[in-house]
Amino acid sequence: QVQLVESGGGLVQAGDSLRLSCAASGRTFSSNAMGWFRQAPGKEREFIVAILWNTGTTRYADSVKGRFTISRDKAKNTLYLQMNSLKPEDTAVYYCAADTDYSDYPPSIASAYDHWGQGTQVTVSS
Repeated sequence: QVQLVESGGGLVQAGDSLRLSCAASGRTFSSNAMGWFRQAPGKEREFIVAILWNTGTTRYADSVKGRFTISRDKAKNTLYLQMNSLKPEDTAVYYCAADTDYSDYPPSIASAYDHWGQGTQVTVSS
């Protein structure tokens, strides 16, 4: 069993930055890929970015490319999401997810991920 715990969300103004963290733990943590998704009220869960844990290969959604950066600390089993130039439309609950199945490119569909965190709220005011 893998446990994922997000932190770092909050209320910020447009143009500000936030860094989200996702700490992974469990009896054995072995993830092929980890990703960040978000869900705004009344909308479907949206892929943001993912990374292959071992190689560092990344995949970004067009909506955040150039503003958000994913990274990971393998020693700490922690995933990060640096969010810059935040916009009101970035307001959502942000989830991290882990995919323990093999793939050679980070998956962008939610169903590929088999472990999820509880989410952290990010609110961007205009």
